[in-house]
Amino acid sequence: MPIRAAKKKGVSLLHIEGEMTIYTAATLKEELMKHIAQPCEREIDLSDVSEMDSAGLQLLILAKREAVRHNTPLRLTGHSPAVLEVMNI
Repeated sequence: MPIRAAKKKGVSLLHIEGEMTIYTAATLKEELMKHIAQPCEREIDLSDVSEMDSAGLQLLILAKREAVRHNTPLRLTGHSPAVLEVMNI
């Protein structure tokens, strides 16, 4: 599962594509934590997440917790229907 990263006006933009499931969680976690460790304002775009389960939700919670620990802002944007379905549960 690729995470595309870009910078825009001092904000680190991360774009997640594909599945955020138990099957991709380990790889995604490793890649996501590399980005979260960088001290900057961050935005995670979830508009192209095609499937998500509780493992994907746990990754987002971990990202938020790590951002708070590093005292850096983190916003989740562009929630796809798959993301919204899990968050609504």
